[in-house]
Amino acid sequence: MFLVERLNSNATVNTTISRKEEAMSEQNKAVIRRFREQVFNGRELDRIDALVTGDYAYHGPAGLEIRGAAGLKQFLGTYFRAFPDVKTEIQDVFGEGDKVVSRVIGRGTHRGELMGIPPTGKQIAIMVICTNRFEGGKIAEDW
Repeated sequence: MFLVERLNSNATVNTTISRKEEAMSEQNKAVIRRFREQVFNGRELDRIDALVTGDYAYHGPAGLEIRGAAGLKQFLGTYFRAFPDVKTEIQDVFGEGDKVVSRVIGRGTHRGELMGIPPTGKQIAIMVICTNRFEGGKIAEDW
Protein backbone atom coordinates (compact mmCIF):
# COMPACT_ATOMS: atom_id res chain seq x y z
CA MET A 1 0.00 0.00 0.00
CA PHE A 2 2.83 2.42 0.88
CA LEU A 3 4.46 1.74 -2.50
CA VAL A 4 1.23 2.51 -4.36
CA GLU A 5 0.73 5.73 -2.38
CA ARG A 6 4.34 6.71 -3.02
CA LEU A 7 3.99 6.00 -6.75
CA ASN A 8 0.80 8.03 -6.92
CA SER A 9 2.46 10.85 -5.00
CA ASN A 10 5.43 10.90 -7.41
CA ALA A 11 3.12 10.81 -10.41
CA THR A 12 1.28 13.84 -9.06
CA VAL A 13 4.55 15.72 -8.50
CA ASN A 14 5.81 14.80 -11.99
CA THR A 15 2.51 15.84 -13.58
CA THR A 16 2.62 19.16 -11.71
CA ILE A 17 6.21 19.81 -12.82
CA SER A 18 5.35 18.85 -16.38
CA ARG A 19 2.40 21.25 -16.41
CA LYS A 20 4.54 24.06 -15.01
CA GLU A 21 7.24 23.42 -17.63
CA GLU A 22 4.60 23.33 -20.37
CA ALA A 23 3.11 26.63 -19.16
CA MET A 24 6.61 28.18 -18.99
CA SER A 25 7.36 26.92 -22.50
CA GLU A 26 4.14 28.46 -23.84
CA GLN A 27 4.93 31.77 -22.15
CA ASN A 28 8.45 31.73 -23.61
CA LYS A 29 7.12 31.00 -27.11
CA ALA A 30 4.74 33.96 -26.71
CA VAL A 31 7.75 36.18 -25.89
CA ILE A 32 9.45 35.06 -29.13
CA ARG A 33 6.30 35.88 -31.10
CA ARG A 34 6.09 39.33 -29.45
CA PHE A 35 9.78 39.94 -30.19
CA ARG A 36 9.30 39.12 -33.87
CA GLU A 37 6.07 41.12 -34.24
CA GLN A 38 6.91 44.17 -32.13
CA VAL A 39 10.68 44.50 -32.48
CA PHE A 40 11.39 43.11 -35.94
CA ASN A 41 8.20 43.77 -37.85
CA GLY A 42 7.07 46.80 -35.83
CA ARG A 43 10.54 48.39 -35.42
CA GLU A 44 9.72 49.04 -31.74
CA LEU A 45 13.29 48.86 -30.45
CA ASP A 46 12.18 50.28 -27.09
CA ARG A 47 10.34 46.97 -26.47
CA ILE A 48 13.66 45.14 -26.26
CA ASP A 49 14.17 46.19 -22.63
CA ALA A 50 11.00 44.33 -21.59
CA LEU A 51 11.83 41.19 -23.60
CA VAL A 52 15.52 40.51 -22.81
CA THR A 53 17.45 40.15 -19.55
CA GLY A 54 19.93 42.79 -18.40
CA ASP A 55 22.86 40.51 -19.24
CA TYR A 56 21.41 39.32 -22.56
CA ALA A 57 23.93 37.73 -24.95
CA TYR A 58 23.72 37.01 -28.69
CA HIS A 59 26.22 34.43 -29.93
CA GLY A 60 26.28 34.95 -33.68
CA PRO A 61 28.18 33.52 -36.63
CA ALA A 62 31.95 33.97 -36.97
CA GLY A 63 32.31 34.78 -33.27
CA LEU A 64 29.96 37.77 -33.29
CA GLU A 65 28.95 38.60 -29.71
CA ILE A 66 26.37 41.20 -28.74
CA ARG A 67 25.76 42.06 -25.08
CA GLY A 68 22.82 43.73 -23.39
CA ALA A 69 19.69 45.46 -24.63
CA ALA A 70 21.66 48.50 -25.83
CA GLY A 71 23.95 46.31 -27.95
CA LEU A 72 20.98 44.50 -29.45
CA LYS A 73 19.23 47.79 -30.27
CA GLN A 74 22.35 49.07 -32.02
CA PHE A 75 22.81 45.81 -33.95
CA LEU A 76 19.18 45.66 -35.12
CA GLY A 77 19.18 49.38 -35.96
CA THR A 78 22.06 48.76 -38.37
CA TYR A 79 20.09 46.04 -40.14
CA PHE A 80 16.87 48.06 -40.17
CA ARG A 81 18.69 50.93 -41.88
CA ALA A 82 20.15 48.55 -44.47
CA PHE A 83 16.85 46.67 -44.98
CA PRO A 84 14.13 49.17 -44.02
CA ASP A 85 11.31 46.94 -45.26
CA VAL A 86 12.56 43.71 -43.65
CA LYS A 87 9.80 41.52 -42.21
CA THR A 88 10.07 38.19 -40.48
CA GLU A 89 7.62 35.33 -40.48
CA ILE A 90 7.80 32.51 -37.96
CA GLN A 91 7.49 29.16 -39.72
CA ASP A 92 7.86 26.92 -36.65
CA VAL A 93 8.38 27.43 -32.95
CA PHE A 94 9.17 24.72 -30.40
CA GLY A 95 9.84 25.01 -26.71
CA GLU A 96 10.79 22.89 -23.76
CA GLY A 97 11.85 24.08 -20.35
CA ASP A 98 13.91 27.27 -20.61
CA LYS A 99 14.65 26.95 -24.36
CA VAL A 100 12.71 27.91 -27.48
CA VAL A 101 13.75 27.16 -31.05
CA SER A 102 12.18 29.03 -33.96
CA ARG A 103 12.52 28.74 -37.72
CA VAL A 104 12.04 32.16 -39.29
CA ILE A 105 12.09 33.59 -42.80
CA GLY A 106 13.24 37.18 -43.20
CA ARG A 107 12.55 39.15 -46.38
CA GLY A 108 13.60 42.65 -47.31
CA THR A 109 15.26 44.96 -49.81
CA HIS A 110 18.89 46.09 -49.45
CA ARG A 111 18.44 49.88 -49.49
CA GLY A 112 21.18 51.04 -47.12
CA GLU A 113 24.84 50.38 -46.44
CA LEU A 114 25.63 47.28 -44.44
CA MET A 115 29.16 46.59 -43.17
CA GLY A 116 30.66 48.65 -45.98
CA ILE A 117 28.48 47.12 -48.69
CA PRO A 118 26.58 49.82 -50.59
CA PRO A 119 22.85 49.33 -51.22
CA THR A 120 22.10 46.98 -54.11
CA GLY A 121 18.33 47.39 -54.32
CA LYS A 122 18.07 43.59 -54.37
CA GLN A 123 15.48 41.68 -52.41
CA ILE A 124 16.68 39.00 -50.04
CA ALA A 125 15.04 36.07 -48.32
CA ILE A 126 16.90 34.29 -45.55
CA MET A 127 15.98 31.30 -43.42
CA VAL A 128 17.16 31.52 -39.82
CA ILE A 129 16.94 29.00 -37.01
CA CYS A 130 17.22 30.64 -33.59
CA THR A 131 17.70 29.00 -30.22
CA ASN A 132 16.75 31.18 -27.26
CA ARG A 133 17.38 30.53 -23.57
CA PHE A 134 15.08 32.19 -21.05
CA GLU A 135 15.46 33.46 -17.50
CA GLY A 136 12.53 34.86 -15.58
CA GLY A 137 10.32 35.05 -18.66
CA LYS A 138 12.86 37.04 -20.70
CA ILE A 139 15.32 36.12 -23.43
CA ALA A 140 18.75 35.63 -21.84
CA GLU A 141 20.69 34.19 -24.78
CA ASP A 142 20.35 33.78 -28.55
CA TRP A 143 22.24 31.39 -30.81
